[in-house]
Amino acid sequence: MSSDATNANGTKVGGIAFVVGLVGLAIAAVGFFQGYSNDDPRPIMSWLIGIAFWLSMAVGMLFLTQIWYVFHARWPIILRRQTEHFFAVFPVLFVLFIPLLVITYTHENPGLLWKWLNPANALPGHGTVGEDPIAQWKSPYLNHTFFVIRTVLVFAVFIGLSFLLRKLSFDTDKTGDVNNTHMARRLSSAGLFLTAVFATVGAIDWFKSLEYHWFSTMYGVWFFAASMRAALSALLILCVVLAWKGYLKGILKQAHRYDIACMMLAFTIFWTYISFSQYFLIYNANIPEETFWYNIREKAGWWGVSMALIFCNFLTPFLFLLWYKTKVVIWRTVLVASWILVFHVVDLYWNIVPGKIPADNEYGYTVRPFSIEIFDIAAIIGVGGLCIWAFCRSSKKTEPIPVRDPNIVKSLNYTE
Repeated sequence: MSSDATNANGTKVGGIAFVVGLVGLAIAAVGFFQGYSNDDPRPIMSWLIGIAFWLSMAVGMLFLTQIWYVFHARWPIILRRQTEHFFAVFPVLFVLFIPLLVITYTHENPGLLWKWLNPANALPGHGTVGEDPIAQWKSPYLNHTFFVIRTVLVFAVFIGLSFLLRKLSFDTDKTGDVNNTHMARRLSSAGLFLTAVFATVGAIDWFKSLEYHWFSTMYGVWFFAASMRAALSALLILCVVLAWKGYLKGILKQAHRYDIACMMLAFTIFWTYISFSQYFLIYNANIPEETFWYNIREKAGWWGVSMALIFCNFLTPFLFLLWYKTKVVIWRTVLVASWILVFHVVDLYWNIVPGKIPADNEYGYTVRPFSIEIFDIAAIIGVGGLCIWAFCRSSKKTEPIPVRDPNIVKSLNYTE
C-alpha cells in the first residue's frame, strides 16, 4: 500500500477515534464531576479504570520492545513498529491522569479517591487516618508531596524511554545506521530495570494504595503479568487488522501469530501463578491486614467476579491456547485475544473498585457493592479513542515495519 494511502487511512481512522474519544471522555467527565460534587469516589474510579486499561497495554508493549532488544530477538522485528507507535499514548495518558492529581489539591477532602491523603478521613469502624498506626508507619512513603512526585517520575520514565526507543528506531529507517540498534539494545538493558521499578511504583500508588492497610510483595509482578497479557493480545489484534487492511499483507505470517499466541499462553499461566500464589500465601499467613483484601471480594456481589476471573481470565484462554489450531487459525486467535482483553478490564475493575466504606451498622462499615456504570464504559472508550488517535498520528511518520533494521530479512522470512 502506498505511503499516501496509508497516511490518508490513518488520518481518517485517527479522526474518528479522536471524536469518539472526546464523546466518551465527556460522558466520563460528567461522572467525574458528579463524584467530585457528591464526595463519591466511585464515578472517579471509572476515570482511573479507563487510564489503567490503556496504560497497562502501553507498559506491556514497552516491556516487550525492550525484551526483544535485550535478547536480540529477530522474529518480532516486523511487529516492533506497532509497539513503537503505541508508545505515543504515554503523553496522552499523563495528561488524562492530571485531573486525578488536581482533585487532591482542589477538593475539600484531598483523600476522596486515595483516602490516606487526608488525615481527617474517618476509617470504617473507628478512628481517622491520622490516628491510624499503619498510616503513620507508611507516611514517609504515603504522603501527598511524594505521591505527586512519584506519579510525575513514573510517567517521565515511561515517556523518556519510549521516546528514545522510538527515535533510535525511526532514525535507523532514515539512515540505516546499525549503531542505533546497538544503542537501543544498551538502553533497553537499563530500561527494563527502570520500567520494572516504576511500573511497580505506579501500580502500588494508584491501585494498591486505594486500600492502604493491605500488604503485598507481589503486586508489582501481578501488574507486569497482566500488562504483558494485555499487550500481547492487543498487538495480535492490531497486526491482524493491519494485515487485513493491507499494511502488513504478506509480511505478518502464521509463524509470527503462532509465537505471539504462545507468549499469550505463557503469560496466562504466569498471571495465574502470581495471582494464586499471592492468595495462597496471604491466607496461609492469616494476618488481618492482608486477608481483609480478599474477604471484601467475597461480599456485595464480588464473589461472582472473583469466580469469573478464575474460570474466564485463566481457565478458558488457557484451555483454548493449548490447541495448536487456536494459535494459527486467525479468527480463533483474535477471539481469544479479545476475550483476554475483556477480562483484563474485569481484573483491573476487581482490583480497583471493591473497598470498605463507612456505614451505620454493627461493624461500622460495608463493602462497596458490585456495579457496572455507564461512566466505566465511557472512560474506557474515551481514553481508548485518544490513544488510538495518538497511535494513528504516530503511524503516519514512518513505514509499517522497520525497513532498514539490520535483521529485518530474518523476520520477514521467519517460519515455524
